[in-house]
Amino acid sequence: MVQAASTDGLRALAGQIKDWGRELGFQAVGIADLDLGQAEARLAAWLARGFHGEMAYMARHGARRARPAELVPGTVRVITARMDYLPDSTAAGAVLADGEKAFVARYALGRDYHKVLRGRLQALADRIGAHASGFGYRVFVDSAPVMEVALAARAGLGWQGKHTLLISRDAGSYFFVGEIYTDLPLPADAPQAEHCGTCSRCLEVCPTRAIVAPYSLDARRCISYLTIELKGSIPEPLRPLIGNRVYGCDDCQLACPWNKYARITGEPDFRVRNGLDAAELAALFAWTEAEFGERLAGSAIRRIGYERWSRNLAVGLGNAPSTAPVVAALRARADDASALVREHVAWALAQHRARAAARG
Repeated sequence: MVQAASTDGLRALAGQIKDWGRELGFQAVGIADLDLGQAEARLAAWLARGFHGEMAYMARHGARRARPAELVPGTVRVITARMDYLPDSTAAGAVLADGEKAFVARYALGRDYHKVLRGRLQALADRIGAHASGFGYRVFVDSAPVMEVALAARAGLGWQGKHTLLISRDAGSYFFVGEIYTDLPLPADAPQAEHCGTCSRCLEVCPTRAIVAPYSLDARRCISYLTIELKGSIPEPLRPLIGNRVYGCDDCQLACPWNKYARITGEPDFRVRNGLDAAELAALFAWTEAEFGERLAGSAIRRIGYERWSRNLAVGLGNAPSTAPVVAALRARADDASALVREHVAWALAQHRARAAARG
């Protein structure tokens, strides 16, 4: 049993935690203190501008996000772990350029990351508990009011880019992070300097101009929000801008120069499932609700449900070329049982009629 009470014991334990994390499949592990004052101020300003849209939980737990010890009493440090997810798949650019294909954010092509990371973090916590008596902790993976990017930056795993995602100099941004809140006063790692410089590619490439300023994202315009978080109708002015992105969006990451250092994941759970890296919109739209549940079991996509998935595909089909398979797929669900889906199908068919009329 490691005696973690002394400074030397805590330093040794911190080193072991990082070694154990790498053995468990994490690419990096860092330890953060709880100084999130700057992040809390930025969050308060973001909420005041209404940029969280329908994500009421962001406002409901606002202050607690930046105060880990209020969320989990006794917390003095946060262990943050990073795991790469970029799969070996059809190039994203090729899919985005083919209007009849469906683009799914690279993080969602394999197994649900919540399950993968939570299991590994729990295994890491078990190892720590076996070596440090009285170890108090709680594991989080995008599952509570936790400022993941800010904590990971405090832990030295990267910096918050202008698109608001975490960036690492040696790994880009295609990775997940998860946390272990702990009462162990481990030595904290030093934060990294920011390395975006004068680059503004992420702001310029965003299809909906959701990145309204460096480090400021209006979620109400973000395609990830529109296709995942938004439960109702997608605002009509934004639908054409979504293109064929049916679950999330990677444009800001695709444009980021640091992602030339992103690595293909070696994690089997993140391999592409169901050919979702280059599937046809019409083929996906033909799935029944039972097929959706069956084929996407264990996928993060399943969380949004069949109705929203269908809504997103209808928008993609409305933006697709007016080929026979595309129009036929839409007509087949013009009388869908869901009013939400019917509305988006009607809009999509109207787009194709307008294009036909314009061609004369």
